[in-house]
Amino acid sequence: MNIFKFGGASVNSVERIQQLVSILHVYKGGKLLIVVSAMGKTTNALEKVAEAFYGGHKDEALTLFQQIKDTHLTTAKYLLVKNYLAAEAQLKDFFTEVEWLLHDRPVRDYDYYYDQIVCVGELLSTSIISAYLAESGIDNQWIDVRDIIRTDANFRDAAIDLTFTQQKVSKEILPLFDESPIVLTQGFIGSTSDNESTTLGREGSDYTAAVFANMLDAESQTIWKDVEGVMNADPKLFPEAKIIRELNYDEVIEMAYYGAQVIHPKTIKPLQNKGIPLYVKCFLDATLPGTVIHNSAIKGLPPIIVLKQDQALIHLHSKDFSFVGETGVERLYNLFGAIRIKPNLLQTGAVSLRVCLDDRSGKIEKLALSAASLFDVQVEKGLTLLTIRHYDADVLARHTAGRQEVLRQQTKETVQILMK
Repeated sequence: MNIFKFGGASVNSVERIQQLVSILHVYKGGKLLIVVSAMGKTTNALEKVAEAFYGGHKDEALTLFQQIKDTHLTTAKYLLVKNYLAAEAQLKDFFTEVEWLLHDRPVRDYDYYYDQIVCVGELLSTSIISAYLAESGIDNQWIDVRDIIRTDANFRDAAIDLTFTQQKVSKEILPLFDESPIVLTQGFIGSTSDNESTTLGREGSDYTAAVFANMLDAESQTIWKDVEGVMNADPKLFPEAKIIRELNYDEVIEMAYYGAQVIHPKTIKPLQNKGIPLYVKCFLDATLPGTVIHNSAIKGLPPIIVLKQDQALIHLHSKDFSFVGETGVERLYNLFGAIRIKPNLLQTGAVSLRVCLDDRSGKIEKLALSAASLFDVQVEKGLTLLTIRHYDADVLARHTAGRQEVLRQQTKETVQILMK
């Protein structure tokens, strides 16, 4: 049993969906559970639908959704012949699910409507791909993952009920492999006990695949991307970036923590618990070795560079010059939790705290206003946070040349520098 996950970039066109078939032919013979994301920029498009609906612009929301409908129906027409009518009927069921909501008026929080609307992206893509695989001679069983993955009602960042979900996997997923070698389903989404759709937060599709890998005792999990594997830096920012062929779980978690666009830590944990290796491979050329992530110690890693733009630094000073201590830090972290914002770097002094965060619209202002009851507050924006793991003096000098240093934290393994 192996788990494959195909992201939106790997299914964002007719040609790339056809490429998916050639990859599956290479791995023909074994049992596969395949998790697929929404096509291309569909999630972004659905977010705009949700925003228009929640803002009271029903006609705009319906117009935006019509564009999404047309795109998927056109893709299905290009890919399918004998299975088109059945696929069209399934797509229309999902269209109706969203349109029924769009004709109503919002009476609940935005996050609830976000999940009810955005979740349809994965359902549409997998419906088309399942039909195309069948038409290409690849037998598969399509399932609605919302019938399997039970979550709480924390919309947009739902937590999985692992015990209930394991029971559903054992009872409903495993028997499907007696009928077909491939089970195809969605990532990123689940449902509550009231059958309300939920989403699992950042990198939710990777996480879905990892949960299935854990519960099915898979031999491995493979994430198919449009890059050769995990790189030591973002090649768009650093043309000299190079592939890292081998990593361990801890290193990937560290990279993700500091903001590298690799694998989210919550994806790693289910795999780490059972020692399941994770492969990151290129769907454009399946013969490339990619990157393997496992539990073994790795030596000789290159400098791993993460650059985060649009950073804000909040300066917090005790109003009465009393020590900040544990109480001040505790209150600050309570604010982080309430506002749902994560610090990228925090430095404490006797009577002051400095916090670096992503400059997310409205959140910094809300945090500064809330903290003003506890501290004197100043906000500095337009900063860049550089993080380098396994650094050396030459690499550090090269990437800070010509920049003004605002704040630094440094250990033997990792240096973080906030710069102007």
